[in-house]
Amino acid sequence: MSLSDWAHDGWLVEHRASPTEISELLGKADRDLRDCNSKGLSEDWQLAIAYNAILLCATAALAACGFRAAREAHHYRVIQSLAHTIGADNEMLVRLDAFRKKRNVANYERGGLVSATEVREIIAAARVLRNNIGDWLRENHQELLA
Repeated sequence: MSLSDWAHDGWLVEHRASPTEISELLGKADRDLRDCNSKGLSEDWQLAIAYNAILLCATAALAACGFRAAREAHHYRVIQSLAHTIGADNEMLVRLDAFRKKRNVANYERGGLVSATEVREIIAAARVLRNNIGDWLRENHQELLA
């Protein structure tokens, strides 16, 4: 399936991104990458903030391709769209989806389940994704960079 197929199925909505939008999404991702390392935060919150950076990066890539996610299964679709936007491999998608699930449990069901190791892993993954998105935008969507 392609992003156009996803739009046809109602999973995505066509969207015209602007350089300002991309800059703001990536700026917030950069902020979250700084903030997730703040002292005094629980591991649950550190993971949630790093996850938000991942979601913002993936949203920027999706917007650059002319789409935004519809409301239903929004986070899932944005993460999975990385296969169609930046060409993320299945290993990356599985890993990011595991972080999505962990964040949902920590935020909505039970706190205290996130380990320091998981925090280090998601922060590293978020940094790699942020760098990959930046490189991908420079190579494929220079017009959207301010």
